[in-house]
Amino acid sequence: MPLNYNLSKVYELSDNDNEFAVTIVSLFLDEVPAEVKMIKAGIENKDYQQVYQAAHKIKPTLDLLCMYLAYEANLKIMNWTKAEGQKKEIIEVYKELKQFVDDTAKEIKKDFNL
Repeated sequence: MPLNYNLSKVYELSDNDNEFAVTIVSLFLDEVPAEVKMIKAGIENKDYQQVYQAAHKIKPTLDLLCMYLAYEANLKIMNWTKAEGQKKEIIEVYKELKQFVDDTAKEIKKDFNL
């Protein structure tokens, strides 16, 4: 059983279609790590709009894969952009999000032989 994600919502939406699940996890692998890099670059440059757009883009995927800790970290990042907060206060939250995404990507690759 996966530790970092859960496909219950995916299977519920798709009537237990395994091909759909593979499509969703493949999209996760293709898009989410790239958007997390965009978040990092935006934080480094204090480009709040870039950070918000990247965080907003991955929000539904984190929810769909039941990645609740990553979802919460992502919400904190989105709220940080609205408040235009200090860079140092969001670095640890970003590191948490990145770790959750990295761990999930490794797990998905192993679980689906991707």
